[in-house]
Amino acid sequence: MGTEDEDGFSEDREGPVREVCVDAFAIDAHAVTNARFAEFVDATGYRTEAEKFGWTYVFARFVPGELRKTSPRPQQTPWWCGVSGAYWRAPEGPGSSVEQRWDHPAVHVSWHDAVAYCRWAGRRLPTEVEWEYAARGGLDQARYPWGDELIPGGEHRCNIWQGKFPVRNTEEDGYAGTAPVDAFEPNGFGLYNVSGNVWEWCADWFDPARSGRSMRGGSYLCHDSYCNRYRVAARTANTPDSSSGNLGFRTAADVSPR
Repeated sequence: MGTEDEDGFSEDREGPVREVCVDAFAIDAHAVTNARFAEFVDATGYRTEAEKFGWTYVFARFVPGELRKTSPRPQQTPWWCGVSGAYWRAPEGPGSSVEQRWDHPAVHVSWHDAVAYCRWAGRRLPTEVEWEYAARGGLDQARYPWGDELIPGGEHRCNIWQGKFPVRNTEEDGYAGTAPVDAFEPNGFGLYNVSGNVWEWCADWFDPARSGRSMRGGSYLCHDSYCNRYRVAARTANTPDSSSGNLGFRTAADVSPR
């Protein structure tokens, strides 16, 4: 696992390339959907951290004009708005819904929220080693789950940003925001959207010296001009109580030897 790709981020400790051992495990073919997350919430009454905090981050272009004007923005990442009342069931804030997006990944889900879901489902979050092994789909050191070329033969294989970030998205891949969890072709192991669409939480701490939990896969906002972390070996982190409109998860489980 890992990479020494010149396009990688050494500060993210993507490398060096090294051999690892992993026990047998199961992993979801795709991210947890809004429909499945709703089953969890309906069964348990669970309230996400975004609901408890009263706000979460939404990509500014998706926020209605008046609400955009009154929503605070981080100085370093002004394309995000801190939107009051946004959460997984109202992903762009009050008045929005997932009614037409039940097969899209549940977003605005923190690491703690994902762990709570896993307990209910009898699952767990994948480790980074498991995630990367599964995402590679049997390929050895390929940059993406399907090979080394981002758009082979002009065919888009993942949901990322096209155009000039953050001002213009040509949506050549067919999506401005999230896509259905089974959009595009799966990799060699049958996994969908391990590149792009939404970031996915992993079980691990990103770095022993930092407080963030690891995230993998990139999202629909990733662009090679600033964040080409839709590569299989790429990684980043966030605090475990963080949530945003491009952050979801898939689950894993141990497999007992026969």
